[in-house]
Amino acid sequence: MSIRSTDVEGVDSVILPPVRDLGDGFKVRRALPSAHRRMVGPFIFFDQMGPAAFDSGEGLDVRPHPHIGLATVTYLLEGEILHRDSLGSLQPIRPGEVNWMTAGSGIVHSERTSDAVRASGGKLFGLQTWVALPLDREEVDPDFAHYKADQIPVTEDGGTRLTLVAGTSDGLVSPVKTFSDMVYADIVMAEGARYQVKAEHIERAVYVVSGEVEVIGQTGSFTTGELVIFQPGAEVVLKARGAARLMLLGGEPFPEGRNIFWNFVSSSRDRIEQAKEDWKAQRFAPVPGETEFIPLPA
Repeated sequence: MSIRSTDVEGVDSVILPPVRDLGDGFKVRRALPSAHRRMVGPFIFFDQMGPAAFDSGEGLDVRPHPHIGLATVTYLLEGEILHRDSLGSLQPIRPGEVNWMTAGSGIVHSERTSDAVRASGGKLFGLQTWVALPLDREEVDPDFAHYKADQIPVTEDGGTRLTLVAGTSDGLVSPVKTFSDMVYADIVMAEGARYQVKAEHIERAVYVVSGEVEVIGQTGSFTTGELVIFQPGAEVVLKARGAARLMLLGGEPFPEGRNIFWNFVSSSRDRIEQAKEDWKAQRFAPVPGETEFIPLPA
């Protein structure tokens, strides 16, 4: 993980997440948490998954693993993932759809390629983020919600298309149930198109999924794989150098810090220690139909 200096007015920092190979050629870029920035608003984890291409018989196999104190948000740009969890949910997710899984007091889930997709092979490209829960909601009952693509609001203007995955922005309100102030949006820009990053949320960042953008009136640019964190209150206008795609994320920061270990997030270190012991002792509810699991890391 590294950070790039920039003189662009209104930009706090630029994080360059490393590429990690999880095996079988499946790569991720982890932009959050980093040594330079642990959270942006309530977002405490940001992974780009892929792009990957699977041959016939291959696919994604993330075995059952636990979470507490957060909500996972899965959003795909290409391909399909089959979600299973300890509540009994069984849900494929496809591009433009949203899986919002509230871990709260504890949930276990797996993410795999379905048998049908695995038989033919295919591509996979997407983003998974974790949203920390407010102090009074950290131990809510676990829940899972799926939203179809046609439920997610979209606005278009001058070659820029914004899909509001969760939260509020640009006069839109996403139907995805959240627990705190936030914005999470998919922004697709044609060459030369512009987008104004407004100051309606305290903390904001854009992750450049593809392409390159500049800030109007400033020198320099931001390119694929960079997380650009803006200064609170700053309003900048981005312009695409060629076609570009961004993810906008942010919201109001929490007054309390958050601890993170593996898949566990909590304001309490003791609660994380308890979750570790519970997973080692297999006291979490299992995922129906699954026998495998990921052991607690050393």
